[in-house]
Amino acid sequence: MKYCFGVDIGGTTVKLGLFTTEGEIVDKWEIKTRTENQGEAVLPDIAAALNEKLEEKQIPKDEVEGIGVGVPAPVDSEGVVQNTANLGWGYKEVKREMEELSGMRAEIGNDANVAALGEMWLGAGKGRKNIVMVTLGTGVGGGIIMNGKILTGENGAAGEIGHITVNPKETLTCGCGCKGCLEQYSSATGVIRLAKERLEASDKPSELRKFADDEIGGKEVFDAYKAGDELAAEAVDEFAAYLGMGLGNVASVVDPQAFVIGGGLSKNGPIVIELIKKQYEKNVMFALKNTEFRLAELGNDAGMYGAVRMVIQ
Repeated sequence: MKYCFGVDIGGTTVKLGLFTTEGEIVDKWEIKTRTENQGEAVLPDIAAALNEKLEEKQIPKDEVEGIGVGVPAPVDSEGVVQNTANLGWGYKEVKREMEELSGMRAEIGNDANVAALGEMWLGAGKGRKNIVMVTLGTGVGGGIIMNGKILTGENGAAGEIGHITVNPKETLTCGCGCKGCLEQYSSATGVIRLAKERLEASDKPSELRKFADDEIGGKEVFDAYKAGDELAAEAVDEFAAYLGMGLGNVASVVDPQAFVIGGGLSKNGPIVIELIKKQYEKNVMFALKNTEFRLAELGNDAGMYGAVRMVIQ
């Protein structure tokens, strides 16, 4: 039996999984992400946790194909990160350090790209070689898989679809420093903002008025939309219009078989797919209109599955 580790590094916790090379989970667990002192403990903590697991399961290292690691930052082809928003790292040779600390081969990728690879392998994209995964959470993340491989680009930033410009007239600045990014409208943060702007600008009755300002989340906006709330519908329609435009632009460049929609907002179910697909089809040429839209299936484990796939493909 051959094994592989899948590691998904987040700003709060690190998800760790021991897998067979067939993709079967043997064990999964989490450790805290210790980001203090420029995140110096993150990789040593992971290496220690993996080696402890091998001891516990009495698995010799020569039965481990390697470690796949998803990192929340652009990663180049050499496994090097230049900077991270929430781990405290600046320039870091993640692949080299992980291999030295663990004594095992390591493959490193951007977390969104790695999750996309997981969904292509054993999730909603199974059986397809060309997919784009879109994560609708606090921001809008993306991962592009072409011919079964992650498309990384020169700087490791391919698939950053949340930062496609969809509104050149926007005056507010996105977290990336630009204005009018897709993320400003089509993330959970974005749809909440669109709803709150309407609540302030209008006297229309709305289910959302029963909540305090800080109690309105993406779920509340979509629940009101599903209940026929007119004001929530305006916000959700704008969210979908910008997302349809952004994904239409993506499709014109990479022509995927399917878009896989994940992240917190995807938990609102098939209605999200219907909204996006309708707007997408308004924004693409005839050859791209039959692209599939599917809800992600692997949830929080997608990154671990994709990390394993990086090692064994």
